[in-house]
Amino acid sequence: FEKNDIHIHVPEGATPKDGPSAGITMSTALTSAITGVAVRQDVAMTGEVTIRGRVLPIGGLKEKLLAAKQAGVKTVIIPAKNAKDLPEIPSEIKSGIEVLPMTHVEEVFKVALDLREPEKFMQHVGLKVIDGDTDASAVAN
Repeated sequence: FEKNDIHIHVPEGATPKDGPSAGITMSTALTSAITGVAVRQDVAMTGEVTIRGRVLPIGGLKEKLLAAKQAGVKTVIIPAKNAKDLPEIPSEIKSGIEVLPMTHVEEVFKVALDLREPEKFMQHVGLKVIDGDTDASAVAN
């Protein structure tokens, strides 16, 4: 990651989609494929991701949480800016689901990837660990 930038572009006609909400999912899957670190099977995620690694808000949070619940998922990663939408979602949809708001893709990796030593992994992929947290400016330098 230190010597290469990876840019994924999904044009309008390529894959049926409604918005960029699979960004963190694709970033996590690509990171998993490159590093050989598995993605946890009990986590779902939604969120747009910028080239600097910021996680941006999405639409349709209620429907996405409902789909996760129906699939038996217990942990769902969402953009932090969507946390304000949670009070509007019925408690029967949210019950039994741990919703984790995130602001940067490195936070997503720490939760979604099956990491035994997250700090060592973050350093391996070129992110600086400072006081147990990552330096977001190092995401896409």
